[in-house]
Amino acid sequence: MPESAVSNVVINVDGMVCAACQSHVQKALDQTEGVTNAAVNLMTAQAVVSFDPQTVTPERLLESIRDTGYEADLPRKGLTAIEEQEEQDRSQAAEVHELGRKALLALALGLLVMFVPMILSGMTMHSRWFQVSAAVCTLIAMIYCGGSIYRSAWRVVRHGSADMNVLVALGTGVAAAYSFAVTFLPGMGMADVYYEAAILILAFVLGGRALEAQAKRQTAGALRKLIHLQPANAHVIRDGEERDFPLDRVRKGDVLVVRPSEKIPVDGTVSEGSSYVDESMLTGESVPVAKQTGSLVIGGTVNTTGSFRFEATALGEASVLFRIVNLMRQAQGSRAPVERLADRISRIFVPVVLSLAVLTFAGWIFYEGHIFRAATAAVAVLIIACPCAMGLAVPTAVMVATGRGAQLGLLIKGGAPLERLHLVDTIVMDKTGTLTEGKPRVTDVQMSDASLRLLAAVEKPSEHPLARSIVQYAESRGFIIPAATDFQSITGQGVRAQVEGHEVLSGNQTFLEQNGIALPPDQSGIFVAIGGHYEGSIAFADPVRESAPAVISQLKRAGLRVILLTGDRREIADQAATQCGIDRVVAEVLPEGKTAEITRLKSEGKIVAMVGDGINDAPALAQADVGFAMGTGTDIAMDAGDVTLLRGELAGVLQAIQLARATWNIMQQNLGWALIYNVIAIPAAALGYLNPVIASAAMALSSISVVANSLRLKRFSPAG
Repeated sequence: MPESAVSNVVINVDGMVCAACQSHVQKALDQTEGVTNAAVNLMTAQAVVSFDPQTVTPERLLESIRDTGYEADLPRKGLTAIEEQEEQDRSQAAEVHELGRKALLALALGLLVMFVPMILSGMTMHSRWFQVSAAVCTLIAMIYCGGSIYRSAWRVVRHGSADMNVLVALGTGVAAAYSFAVTFLPGMGMADVYYEAAILILAFVLGGRALEAQAKRQTAGALRKLIHLQPANAHVIRDGEERDFPLDRVRKGDVLVVRPSEKIPVDGTVSEGSSYVDESMLTGESVPVAKQTGSLVIGGTVNTTGSFRFEATALGEASVLFRIVNLMRQAQGSRAPVERLADRISRIFVPVVLSLAVLTFAGWIFYEGHIFRAATAAVAVLIIACPCAMGLAVPTAVMVATGRGAQLGLLIKGGAPLERLHLVDTIVMDKTGTLTEGKPRVTDVQMSDASLRLLAAVEKPSEHPLARSIVQYAESRGFIIPAATDFQSITGQGVRAQVEGHEVLSGNQTFLEQNGIALPPDQSGIFVAIGGHYEGSIAFADPVRESAPAVISQLKRAGLRVILLTGDRREIADQAATQCGIDRVVAEVLPEGKTAEITRLKSEGKIVAMVGDGINDAPALAQADVGFAMGTGTDIAMDAGDVTLLRGELAGVLQAIQLARATWNIMQQNLGWALIYNVIAIPAAALGYLNPVIASAAMALSSISVVANSLRLKRFSPAG
């Protein structure tokens, strides 16, 4: 199917509480005709689906999810990524509050039923008054506090599936049904009742979910901070006077005023004044950046010292902040390949657990003959075996890692790049703009000051990087640059203009020779002729980034092989490689040659990361296992690679790899804990060592421990 024919939709899924739930929804979407790819995320409660609109509609996708017993809806139309996240934050906060309130009520009712007979003299668990009162408390807990659990369980069972809600409903239902029978049916005698067990199981399950929901909110903390960067209003110059407007009334081309300590409301270009701007929340760089006329400023960053005016150039969806938030939300909703393992386990887990519970019940009846002893052990198996931790193991780590990456100036596009990145063993680097600063500097001037002054005048109208470096060099020497007239640029060759009555030519050897200028032998760089006479030359170099040698050394110490891959001349590439300590150089290759080199490395079994500027290196970035795009300011090539280095510094490559390795360790720990927990806990419950109340508390603790372990990534600090 052509890529242009594929549509994408985000679906909100309600009712997923464990890995089995996620697995049911994932399977339903995968089996829907017309779906090319689906990623269901338990953490975000969303499914991101790619589909063929000629074969299936979004409404049909909703039906596929609802057929599994879960509710599904499309997000409200017209919302930006920032507005969607704000709405999700409000929903999560309300969920935490509601679950916490119901958990506390259930806990209070459970403790009341448990301790009242101990407090009131003459009352026992076998008294009629106590049992009727306990039954009422249990009904309140089951209907009000746990009503959503039973409704979800019924929907899922009705559609032929089973998940955590089914396990909890069965466990508490068995305990409550037995106790109701003892209380209200004649002939049950003085048998014990287990109302407090049913209530406390619900209390611990709901309490665990409340803590999970709160922890989930914490995992999106970095994204939440980004969203609240933009101020509510902007100072806009309209009709010659300054007025305050809400951001939605700011128009492209408006001139805005920013004062010290204020947030910059939208993206733009400084038109008057100068200052230093703190861009740390977007780039991770703590040192404020100097801004002057012509500088780009990013909405959401903080002006520190001076006041300035700027022209609004990008609003709403076109702004850098919006694009970062949108990409982060996509990343945090993506799935790492390792989650397939959790899916495969979860799909068979609940049926296996139900079978084990039946076998446990039958075993206790056979060996002991006590029906409730058998039921208690079976209920404990149902409760303890819930695969919640399995479903949270990977997405929590991905969410926290991508958030922490953003704080460090690393925009990592989801779980798949994170998982691949920890395996990378070869780093391939472009030279210009990646290993070097990408800003050529004048290194040698072979002409008089008078000639240099006229040359700067000719180059000033040009936008070429070499021309800008000549002008900057002349200005740094204190020259007052005159105006040029009759300016003419010949692409790829040079420029000519009239300055103070002289014709000035500047360009390569071919350009000057075509204009009848004889050049001395063994000269290089840009050649200059004034009034028909050769005046000299000027040479340039693109300096290696100051941090490059140290970063390359650290990458090597981390066990990575570094290769320089460039289209530049061999001697220039070798010089840069020598300065940085790079052993292997592939030079003088076109973009197709870069792609071919990466393909060759991959064929040797290497896991390759490519670092480039994100534009002319796009094919190579796409071909690599992981693509790093260098990005600064508003010119961020976010779509080119898997990781965007917002600071535009090579140190980000090492930091991203270290973060990926730390995240992979956390994923393994989480999955290992989830599996080991069940391997130990299920036999213990089946053998009668765990009663249902303790089992429910342990089940909640397992999920919380996984989320808490992932939250350790918020404190990740890169080494070196």
